[in-house]
Amino acid sequence: MIKIRLICMGKLKEPFWRAACSEYEKRLRPFCSLSFLELPESRLPAAPSQKQILRALEEEGRRILRAASGAVLAALCIEGERISSEQLAERIGGLAARGVGPIAFAVGSSYGLSGEVKRKADFRLSLSPMTFPHQLARVMLCEQLYRSFEILGHGKYHK
Repeated sequence: MIKIRLICMGKLKEPFWRAACSEYEKRLRPFCSLSFLELPESRLPAAPSQKQILRALEEEGRRILRAASGAVLAALCIEGERISSEQLAERIGGLAARGVGPIAFAVGSSYGLSGEVKRKADFRLSLSPMTFPHQLARVMLCEQLYRSFEILGHGKYHK
């Protein structure tokens, strides 16, 4: 069974975000081993400078890369590839067929991901050209993972 790891900066604080992720985690159990790793966000002042933001992203990036060690890393970022649900399913299916180790999806903080994480990622993925809160991006990723496995299994969920 393929292992999928969601490496996320920060905790889901709102109960509705946690409930949504829990629901998709339950739905994904027959298809994959899904785990969530919530890493602490770097502390920043109320109105951080660009330099402070970059330093925080670098620090967070090091933690993400350590957590993704040994995995195929997908960085969620606006500059990433915009692919269809079918194409994501095909990519996951291809990695699973090749017996690749775990797939780690990195979801950054509200400031995104460091340049180093984006450079070292095996692929970069954009959920949309629009901007979403990183908590919602996590839920959207969970839904797309579930949809991908339903596509691969010819399930009824994806129409």
